[in-house]
Amino acid sequence: MRSRSDARVDSMTRIISGAAGGSTLTSVDGNGTRPTTDRVKEALFSSLESYNVVHGAHVLDLYAGSGSLGVESASRGAASVDLVESADRAAAVAQRNADLVNRVLGWTAVRVHRTKVETYLDRVAPDITWDLVLMDPPYTVREDGVLAVLAALESRLSEGAVVVVERSARSPEPAWPAWLERFSDKKYGETRLWFLEPAVP
Repeated sequence: MRSRSDARVDSMTRIISGAAGGSTLTSVDGNGTRPTTDRVKEALFSSLESYNVVHGAHVLDLYAGSGSLGVESASRGAASVDLVESADRAAAVAQRNADLVNRVLGWTAVRVHRTKVETYLDRVAPDITWDLVLMDPPYTVREDGVLAVLAALESRLSEGAVVVVERSARSPEPAWPAWLERFSDKKYGETRLWFLEPAVP
């Protein structure tokens, strides 16, 4: 296991906008994570802000990696952000990035949970819900694994919540559960973003 101080900046990733806009983030070295590029991140948050789901939101960032998406949410005014990452090295980097944003904000908006996504969702208090869920699972996580995580979120979403699933642009559209509806999808090079919301009864 590598300590937090072993992490290095592989490429210039940054917080794009908000209170901590322009701050350089630490990336996870090696090939174990697939960071969302600044181009995709900027497009993603442009869409989310047009849907009015970032400011004041309770955000869950699953398979968080360096925490880039979650800390961007906090910088842009999210009320709270939970970063969930099981890999020790990535979780340490996520904590470093969370500390950076929390210092700028002057309070602890971002918390890191070093555990598996499934374990976290199974153990988190039953009354906690989220307004925005960001899912960027490794490409090695198959469709059935993605759908199992979505199933665990069914009772955890607030009214008007948005779920964003990031996958390879080469992957077919998953067979979403009946309680979720896709309302948009966007392709950026090798990345596709699927935007979902709870289905109207």
